[in-house]
Amino acid sequence: MEEKILIEAKNLKKYFKVGANSQLHAVDGVNFKIRRGTTLGVVGESGCGKSTLGRLLLRLYDVTDGQILYDGTDITKLNAKELKPIRARMQMIFQDPSGSLDPRKSVKELIGEPLKIYKACKNRDEYDARIAEIMETVGLDERYAESFSHELDGGRRQRIGIGRALAMDPEFIICDEPVSALDVSIQAQILNLLMDLQDEKKLTYVFITHDLSVVKHISHEIMVMYLGQCVEYAKTEDLFKNPLHPYTKGLLDAVPIPSLKAKKLSTEVMRGELTSPVDPAPGCRFAARCPYATDACRGRDIPLKEVEPGHFVSCTRF
Repeated sequence: MEEKILIEAKNLKKYFKVGANSQLHAVDGVNFKIRRGTTLGVVGESGCGKSTLGRLLLRLYDVTDGQILYDGTDITKLNAKELKPIRARMQMIFQDPSGSLDPRKSVKELIGEPLKIYKACKNRDEYDARIAEIMETVGLDERYAESFSHELDGGRRQRIGIGRALAMDPEFIICDEPVSALDVSIQAQILNLLMDLQDEKKLTYVFITHDLSVVKHISHEIMVMYLGQCVEYAKTEDLFKNPLHPYTKGLLDAVPIPSLKAKKLSTEVMRGELTSPVDPAPGCRFAARCPYATDACRGRDIPLKEVEPGHFVSCTRF
């Protein structure tokens, strides 16, 4: 039986006002579905809209247009009061633990903050027991409970961030580049922890990263973004085995993954300048850097097309 859809985005858009009459199209008409208990990897260059998309899914930003269906409920229509109980089921792990953790609070206070906001514990003993349980779950020794985050190394700080996200026992977590600031050996520990937690608690992730070697390791499906739009969407195995969009091929060619190099994928050289995301003209936004661009790529938006079962691509070549 196919897993139930937990998150669905329909024509999701987020525009930011720039100057008097212009708009930056940070997320522009994105569509996807995430099955419960799976991980959607979101990849692309810096500035492509990955983090903005993550914040939209948690309604940290107001949506310009489109829908976000969470377990069948359109959360774009909810006010703050209606959204609060749903937000308890949705959490976020931030990229930089140093910047997302209050240096004035102890580890115990940081992890327990959501418990206080939602009044999740009846008394102090229950509160202390829950924090001890979370610290054990994420691999933090109890002796660090009274320490401050700046006294700990990057790996332990990120475990605090994961612990804080787990405090309310959520079912959906946005992982916004949670290992990019860590050493490679520590990255592996955190990735393994996230995957173990997913298996144990049936968690659903959106894993945002620019590192294709990382996303290959953790994701069930991958969405490739370019300047606010999705250009390719497929199961992880299919995307790495048979990338279709020239941008995806260019990204993969730039990553030193031996299994990919052995396949001798055709090299896609990306030249030219990035198209401005401010008031962009209709058409493929990658056309300025694409070696296959033609007049057909310009002047009209290119919708995602299913070219293989479950494999979607936005390109006039298909």
